Amino acid sequence: MDPAIITVLIILVATAILLVFEVVRIDVVAIVCMLALGWTGVLTPQEVLSGFSSNAVIAMIAVMVLGQGIAKTGIMDRFSRAVLEKVGTRKSSVIGVMSLSVGGLSGLIQNIGAAALFLPGILNISRRERIPASALIMPIGFAAIVGGTLTMVGSGPLILINDLLRSADLAPYGLFSTTPVGILLLLSGIGFFFLFGKIVLPHSESPGESVSEQDKLIEALHLPHHIWHYAIPPDSALAGKTTEQSGVWGRFNLSILGISQGREAEYAPWREAKFAAGQEMALLGNEEDVKRFASAHNLIHQEQADRFSSLSDPERAGFAEVIIPPRSEMIGQTIRQFSLRKRYAVEPVMMFSKGEEIRGDFSDRQVLPGDTMIVHGLWENVGDLKANSGFVVATPFTAEKKQTPSRTWGAALCFLCAIGLAMTGAPISLAFFTGAIAMVLIRVLTIQEAYQTIEWKVVFLLAGLIPLGVAMQKTGTAAFLAEKVMSLVRGGHPALILLTVAVLSTLFSLFMSNVGAIVVLAPLVMSMAQIGGLDPRPLALMAAVCAANSFILPTHQVNALLMSPGGYRNADYFKAGGGMTLLFLVVVVSVFYFFYL
Repeated sequence: MDPAIITVLIILVATAILLVFEVVRIDVVAIVCMLALGWTGVLTPQEVLSGFSSNAVIAMIAVMVLGQGIAKTGIMDRFSRAVLEKVGTRKSSVIGVMSLSVGGLSGLIQNIGAAALFLPGILNISRRERIPASALIMPIGFAAIVGGTLTMVGSGPLILINDLLRSADLAPYGLFSTTPVGILLLLSGIGFFFLFGKIVLPHSESPGESVSEQDKLIEALHLPHHIWHYAIPPDSALAGKTTEQSGVWGRFNLSILGISQGREAEYAPWREAKFAAGQEMALLGNEEDVKRFASAHNLIHQEQADRFSSLSDPERAGFAEVIIPPRSEMIGQTIRQFSLRKRYAVEPVMMFSKGEEIRGDFSDRQVLPGDTMIVHGLWENVGDLKANSGFVVATPFTAEKKQTPSRTWGAALCFLCAIGLAMTGAPISLAFFTGAIAMVLIRVLTIQEAYQTIEWKVVFLLAGLIPLGVAMQKTGTAAFLAEKVMSLVRGGHPALILLTVAVLSTLFSLFMSNVGAIVVLAPLVMSMAQIGGLDPRPLALMAAVCAANSFILPTHQVNALLMSPGGYRNADYFKAGGGMTLLFLVVVVSVFYFFYL
């Protein structure tokens, strides 16, 4: 055996062991693998570093930037709200609808683009409904990968296989040739998580998300956090009264977070704001107090109104701890005299003064140096409070500026143009990178924000493992392994040959790019088919389909992108991906055996 092949096999086995058992971080494993190929002389320095200029890595960086731009505009916020309105908040229903959506889109664009487009909406649903992100992201990511088998333009291997068939003087396949098997795979994948999701998915939140700063504040101060929504009917005694006259703060110990004004919302309405019939309101307080207030004023309970949706989004609103320093102009005044609500549109919920905890109506309490207030409001309004030197906001938060409609549409146009360029045949890296820089140029994102959104762990993971695929092809290791395995099944039952091809394609796609895997396997598969007396076209097509069977390790671009947001470990992919891989093999081999051969 060639020494170069032995060297590559040793590095391959060592890399696989380190990835599976997580001896060190996954990106460190990839870097060590890359350097080992260089120091052993298998690859030249240029080949060792080729991963950093590869289409896959550049596309990944571009997709991260595009995804951040889309998330910042709130487009996927609206989509996630629409999903919740249609299917409710049941985790299984959300997974089903989102998986079908992202899977269907993956049949028309590259699956990495589809996953990136839906990721902000998935995270938004996770935050809103307190569903662990780890329970949503992996099923939907797998659906994005499987969705690439719905059409012949859904993935690189399926696009490439027609060129390889033409070069072998064989007829290419039509656009929807893989649609039947793709539909079965997508539905089977969704069904797999419906039945076994509780067993195979991790139960914890993503690292650092299990207890947020908001959760800590709510728990420590026993703050009410459920927001109640009510409408004021024409016969309500509340109509015509001001917020102060309603007794909402003193008699009922509630906070009004917002009232509707036409199609808009007025947040933290001040004491002279008047209620009117037909208005909707968002109330914060204990359930018993809310029901007493509603009963006293004949209010009608409602589900969450769209105009108040931002109040329930932890990314846009929440509680903040505000300390009054000695230099504050509020010293010696009351909340009423200072007009805190009117100035900053934040609702004071409780107060600490001289060691005393004060709840209810403390509008006439004189503010002293060192007093602390807990307020609730939109982060942009809390940001205005923080910008005033008379307040010290102790709660960390991020207030994103509202995007103007022109920039929102601009961001959507940048993303759609990137997808359109990719669908016309342009390299996805070039298409998506063009869309990403366009978002910077039209100021959807600053260039600094674009840099900050890049997950360098993912970049080094892909860039480090790509040279391994190069080494397998350059040294003939891939061909050596394929030929050895193929020799074992020559003359065997057609189903055995199909299974062998499917397993080979699956294994190769785990450790090298799926496009590289099909380039190596296609000639061998077609030769094997001819020896076995089988039509080579279906076997080559099946190899291309099975190049998407990459779930056990986070080496697929989609898995790599979603690993950090989901807080997954290699063991999580191995556990859930193992079952998905077996299901994929059973479905594909069965369908090709009965309907394609």
